[in-house]
Amino acid sequence: MYLPSFNLLAQSILSGIFIGALYGLIGLGLGLTWGLLRQINLAHFGFTFLAGYLAYQMASHWHIDVLWAFVLLPPVFFAVGAGMHWVLSRFRISPFNSLLVTFGLTVMIESLVQGIWTADFRRLESPYSAMKFTIGPLFVPIPELITLLLSAAFAAAIWAAMRYTDLGRALRAMAEDGPIAAAYGINERGLSLLLAGLCAALAAFAGVCLAMTFALTPSQIFAWIGVVFAAVMLGGLGSAIGPLVAGVIIGVSEAVTMAVASPSWAPTVSFTLLIVMLLLRPGKAGH
Repeated sequence: MYLPSFNLLAQSILSGIFIGALYGLIGLGLGLTWGLLRQINLAHFGFTFLAGYLAYQMASHWHIDVLWAFVLLPPVFFAVGAGMHWVLSRFRISPFNSLLVTFGLTVMIESLVQGIWTADFRRLESPYSAMKFTIGPLFVPIPELITLLLSAAFAAAIWAAMRYTDLGRALRAMAEDGPIAAAYGINERGLSLLLAGLCAALAAFAGVCLAMTFALTPSQIFAWIGVVFAAVMLGGLGSAIGPLVAGVIIGVSEAVTMAVASPSWAPTVSFTLLIVMLLLRPGKAGH
């Protein structure tokens, strides 16, 4: 262990904020599905990577500006997410069984991705990849900044919608007690499909951000599950702001750990934070 320079430490913290924003963006849709729909949707990670590969295909092979992926992919994934939820609801899949079913879907998506794009690393090359500006001694890459802005904007918008709109109050009532909410005229099935589609669309946004920032390989789908799960649990199930805040805390902690110690210690940070939280708040975790 050694003490890094101030510039290196500051750049590490900034990098941690950026990666934490991606954790939060991926965790946002997962947490809403888990907290409000009572489904542990591991296929969310498969959707994220599939969107990343589609963005790579659009930019690298079809020569379409990658920013168009933010426009074209979310509606497609909205429809896929709503359809998947309709099937799960049709067969009355329990929360635990949803974990097993969606894990199977994730494995299928990984196989599909590997069959189309192979297991080799794929890097999305775009005019934005090399764009960056400086704030004093710090470098701010444009793709990471886009991720941070999108994550913050979606978290704030969903928080405001859940708190101040009739739709948000209906969703919270449905999550609290579905039968009672239905008795008061809330369309539980329609709202569930809407929310499931929205969460899948959020996965598409996260996938494009992932492709703009990192090299892609199918096996990485499962590598992201643990840290994003930790961000969701730390931030609170069904919370809009919580996963982003928790993701940034985890990201900064990992980045600082890599700067002052060894990168091999970084993956332990998120789970250490999660274990400490569960030990200190065993009855409140996830709420």
